[in-house]
Amino acid sequence: MGHDNLPIYPDLCGKVALITGIGQVGPIETSDLWGNGAAIALILARNGVKIFGCDINIKAGIQTKSRIQSELSDAVVDVVATDVTSSSAVESLVQACLQLHGRIDILINNVGRNEPGGPAEMSEETWDDQIDVNLKSVYLTCHFVLPIMEAQGTGSVVNLSSIAAERYLGKAEVAYSAAKAAVTQFTNHTALLYAKKGIRLNTVLPGLMFTPLVYAIAHKFSNGDAQSFVDTRNGQVPTGKMGSSLDVANAVAFLSSTAAAGFITGQQLVVDGGMISSTGRA
Repeated sequence: MGHDNLPIYPDLCGKVALITGIGQVGPIETSDLWGNGAAIALILARNGVKIFGCDINIKAGIQTKSRIQSELSDAVVDVVATDVTSSSAVESLVQACLQLHGRIDILINNVGRNEPGGPAEMSEETWDDQIDVNLKSVYLTCHFVLPIMEAQGTGSVVNLSSIAAERYLGKAEVAYSAAKAAVTQFTNHTALLYAKKGIRLNTVLPGLMFTPLVYAIAHKFSNGDAQSFVDTRNGQVPTGKMGSSLDVANAVAFLSSTAAAGFITGQQLVVDGGMISSTGRA
């Protein structure tokens, strides 16, 4: 994956990270193709962080655990099945992490899913599902984790949003866009509430990333023509190509580190190859 030359943040070593959406959707035939959640877990584990991850698809979560431990033999990675839209499930997740490690230093909300459609075409059920998966999940984890961090007197929360929260990306995905915009503002608002309590909350906004999820999205937005979809997405990015999950993971690791980002809270880190600043024209 080419992560050996990435910076190491010594203050992260020994900390405990709770990561949602640690599995991935799509193929993993090549060793350098990782989903965002899996890559975040990998890079934090490389920094000596103890990983407690969850995924609604436990098989995918276990697959991530195996891949990480095959690269890092001393990595501490545990995975459980969790529906992050369920209050009772999230409460159980948080308690399981506490029982195992006694604390939660880092919370990464990575779960997200987009469905096509504008407000006239989208069903109410799809709208509600999109809000639950992309936004309610963030509220629920924060609801249960923030009191723990407050008692500890320290903590870092990094929520994954999207540049779809800031601009139209050429396809109808109104619920996803709205929910991710809400994630950003939820993070900003909550960061101010906890600014004097030793807890930082920030948002990473990925642009178009070449992850296994691209192949799943192609079926929704490009009739399954993955190569055409990849070519189109590369052409939309000012740098000429999509980013990788490693770009996202490195941003998350930076914001998780108190030594590196201790004075950064309530902010958005855009990782998009310049796309959000572009007119969208070649």
